[in-house]
Amino acid sequence: MTRKVLVLVHQMASRPAPYFQPLRDAGFEIVHSGLDRLATEDELISRLPGVYATIAGGEPYTERVFAAAPELRMVARFGVGWDQVDVAAATRHGVTVAMAFGGNHESVADGAFALLAGVAIDLPRKHQLVVSGGWGCGFHTGLWRKTVGIVGLGRIGRALARRCRNGFEMRVLGYDPVPDRAYATAHGIELVDLETLLRSADFVSLHVPHNAETEGFLNAARLALMRPTAFLINSARGALVDEEALLDALRQRRIAGAALDVFRREPPTGSPLLELDNVVCLPHATGMDDNGEVGMASRCVASILALARGEHPGEGFVLNPETLPPGLIAPSRRA
Repeated sequence: MTRKVLVLVHQMASRPAPYFQPLRDAGFEIVHSGLDRLATEDELISRLPGVYATIAGGEPYTERVFAAAPELRMVARFGVGWDQVDVAAATRHGVTVAMAFGGNHESVADGAFALLAGVAIDLPRKHQLVVSGGWGCGFHTGLWRKTVGIVGLGRIGRALARRCRNGFEMRVLGYDPVPDRAYATAHGIELVDLETLLRSADFVSLHVPHNAETEGFLNAARLALMRPTAFLINSARGALVDEEALLDALRQRRIAGAALDVFRREPPTGSPLLELDNVVCLPHATGMDDNGEVGMASRCVASILALARGEHPGEGFVLNPETLPPGLIAPSRRA
């Protein structure tokens, strides 16, 4: 019986997707969800019979989902966040969770910088001014030699720092709970504590994962540290920010504005944030360019094929390596 790979990233359904050919060559059938949005828990369960692996978007992988899918062997996450995957439940049911780390960090950094640049030159309001027949405007913040504070110096944070420093001679402040001081020194990043970063930056960009420790990371007290002329950029996860506190800060102009690619509830239908004139919104899309698509999809395909061949998907890509067959050695560790 042909094994199936269920693709739940609905944007792929209308793409040429040559990166799936190695799966077909290996005898897999590629099945799309048939939805134009994220699958619900029930919709996911109904599509899992006969599925060997999923190429996962942001749909929920819960205990109930894994219990209903005894044939499922891998969740290959098209992305770098796993807050929608109950990894402990996956492990209990013998399902390997593989990530696409390194597949789209340059793409997300491009998107984060585009958001930053958009608010720096007041692009949305100026666009609307011209469209509505107006002309003339006030001054805007700009980018050249301004100060950006990057919270989280992983792949994406580093890539954004490179764009800001090399392209616009910006002063780059960095905060990371486990900083790589040698890297920061070599690349002109000033490591500071979080309070100093928030007080000093013209732009604050978030690039930390969402977990129990970072839930509501940017709360009212931390937002209050930001300058009234500063902008918040969030292309990481919506749950990092206390949205009520952010809404209040934006309404009262205690910060100048925000550019948001992510929200606590997605889509953010009915959110008061959508009504403000100092907020720029994207639909969780900063990493969804052509390069990111190929990079993440190819990584997912490689992980699925490796598992099917009884091989290790690669050092650092698997969140629960205990689900792999015993004795496998990651390629990077082989002599």
